[in-house]
Amino acid sequence: MALISQLGFAQQVPFENEVKQISAKYDSLGWKAGSTVFTGSSTIRMWSNLEETFPQENLINTGFGGSKAADLERHLFPLVIKFEPARVFIYEGDNDIWAGVEVAEILTSLDNIVTRIHLINPEVEIYLIGAKPSPLRWEKKANYQIFNQKLSEYCLAKEKVEFVDTWTALTHPDGSPRPELYIQDQLHLNQDGYVIWAGIFRQFF
Repeated sequence: MALISQLGFAQQVPFENEVKQISAKYDSLGWKAGSTVFTGSSTIRMWSNLEETFPQENLINTGFGGSKAADLERHLFPLVIKFEPARVFIYEGDNDIWAGVEVAEILTSLDNIVTRIHLINPEVEIYLIGAKPSPLRWEKKANYQIFNQKLSEYCLAKEKVEFVDTWTALTHPDGSPRPELYIQDQLHLNQDGYVIWAGIFRQFF
């Protein structure tokens, strides 16, 4: 019983140590208000040449691997709000759908995130990135497409919130996935995949 309670306590705040490390990293590097923050799960964290891809931008990458929308909601201040950004790109929902989290629940967390950011500064431009079509998770293709559709509809209904479609560019014209754009795990993008992502995101800069 004691062991169970200890484990429960240790896992009470998921990603706490990783978030502290990310926050401390940027405090030591120094940062300026009005930056562009990219955050979300490992697809953002593993975009290792993000800053080099957009050298003219003041970018902050606070991606944290394995996260879900509720995790970002929980750690929103150290990962986003404290940087006083002008723009925020968010990639969450991929791990949620795979874990069986309901679309409505994901959207509630994302709406809470958007609301908190805009309460502090209504002028912040927020970009919600649709889930990518990973071959590893292809069995839940329909779930991901429903999530992306609902996320797109949500963004259309909100001021200063825009949907970023990453599905189309990462699939063949017949709708099938492109395994050559992923590393061996068939979940995370490889360098070629990130080149395509760079092309998608360039329109927003």
